[in-house]
Amino acid sequence: MTLHGCIEAGGTKFIAGIVRDDRTILAETRIPTTTPDETIGRTLHWLKEQACGRIAAIGIATFGPAGVDPSAPDWGCITTTPKPGWQGTDMAGPFAAAFGVPVGFDSDVNGAVMAEARWGAAQGHRMAVYVTLGTGIGGGAALDGRPLRGRSHPEMGHIPVRRDPADGAFAGTCPFHGDCLEGLASGPAIIARWGVPLSDLPPDHPGHTIIAGYVAQLCVTLEAMLSPGRIVIGGGVADTPGLIEAIRAHAAIRAGGYFPGFDPAAIVSPGLGERSGLMGALALAQDASSALP
Repeated sequence: MTLHGCIEAGGTKFIAGIVRDDRTILAETRIPTTTPDETIGRTLHWLKEQACGRIAAIGIATFGPAGVDPSAPDWGCITTTPKPGWQGTDMAGPFAAAFGVPVGFDSDVNGAVMAEARWGAAQGHRMAVYVTLGTGIGGGAALDGRPLRGRSHPEMGHIPVRRDPADGAFAGTCPFHGDCLEGLASGPAIIARWGVPLSDLPPDHPGHTIIAGYVAQLCVTLEAMLSPGRIVIGGGVADTPGLIEAIRAHAAIRAGGYFPGFDPAAIVSPGLGERSGLMGALALAQDASSALP
């Protein structure tokens, strides 16, 4: 059975695994995201120890923004991230040099939507979207299991949203756009307003309605642009009890009966649970390996 090195590179931690083609995880570790040299170095060392020269390819599903166009000079690199010290970091290069195997590289959410389309909650749907609600907000789309990309990967978390009237005084936390979706509905934006994560707010706190309404706007925008069969919503904020149901209810109202076939029940939690990111790295590794002549 073919083995792959799989890395879910997050802003707070890297999850690395040795994974078989059948998705069996043979070994796994978590490494805090500190400096690029330390984090990448520790991940390389662990993979070398575990792989013993047996892996066929490596997949990296990373936080971003990142260069995902193989023909561009910034392919495999972190680009305009606000994370201190990581702008311009070459992520793919050190792994390719150390192992001499193909490296698949994409955003974490593009990887996650590939995994959910192939093995998870979006199976059987030609068009699928994965949205993560966490430290940041991001989204990836896949058509027939392949991620949609242009010059770069989608940046769904940075769309403008219509303000909730009860939320007018908050400036937003995005250092680039202020009150874009990420600036209003990410984990740090929630804590900046109310001092605790969404899941710690009382059930009747208006924050639940405000955040659900913002995410519902994204879902209706995705319906208007892509008509996805599934919108999979993951990440730490999405674990808040009742949030998915509230997003569905808000999306039904905002859709206004306009979109033929739109069903809010298509907004779902990940079928792969917390493994969507690591299995996304597996999908990238498999595709990189199969692309060899």
